[in-house]
Amino acid sequence: MDDGIGSMPEQGVGALTTIVPPAEEAAIEFYLDEVWMEKGLSTNTLAAYRADLRACAGWLAVSRREMTLLQAGTGDLQAYLAARHELSPRSLARLQSALRHYYRHQLRHGRIAIDPTGAIETPKLGRRLPGSLSEAEVEALLAAPDAGTSLGMRDRAMLELLYATGLRVSELVTLGRDQVNPRAGVLRVTGKGSKDRLVPIGETALDWLERYLAEARPALLGVRLTEALFVTSRG
Repeated sequence: MDDGIGSMPEQGVGALTTIVPPAEEAAIEFYLDEVWMEKGLSTNTLAAYRADLRACAGWLAVSRREMTLLQAGTGDLQAYLAARHELSPRSLARLQSALRHYYRHQLRHGRIAIDPTGAIETPKLGRRLPGSLSEAEVEALLAAPDAGTSLGMRDRAMLELLYATGLRVSELVTLGRDQVNPRAGVLRVTGKGSKDRLVPIGETALDWLERYLAEARPALLGVRLTEALFVTSRG
């Protein structure tokens, strides 16, 4: 399969190639056998390491006049990473991770005196946006609790309230009974920095909350008293 490397020119500084000298090929396979025995890495991880190390070894052999991976210094690896400018930050981070694991392994086994990746900064990755649920998935989640039981009705009210208000879970579970105003249809929430805010509940969530307050909460509490809005089966 063409990985976008083999199609690059194989001569000159900055050239990328997957043509790896036989001795380097054998050395890479020896390393992969070692880490497989030591760490039990998956086939996919080993394949990713192999591809990344072969690409780097091929570049060093051409651009650094038959330099091997074990001979490479920090400057050589920085030049190689710069030559891979087409990679996304996430792919570049994965490549650096493969090289870092390789050189740390070789340092640990006494085959090199200094880890050349030690001074190379890892690219900062932005946080991935969280995935969102489809409407059908939301409906399935809301309907999951058995509302025919007291605990199920409580859970349904909690889920409906989360969905309608966007509360943090920590805010939801610490709500007090006095923070709910069903007549006005709002919650008074104490958030970060001890700041209060009023949050509209929404008609459906309010309906489930009132059912919980009228039926499930008294059944769960029995004769016990608490200011907590949502209670467990032990009150």
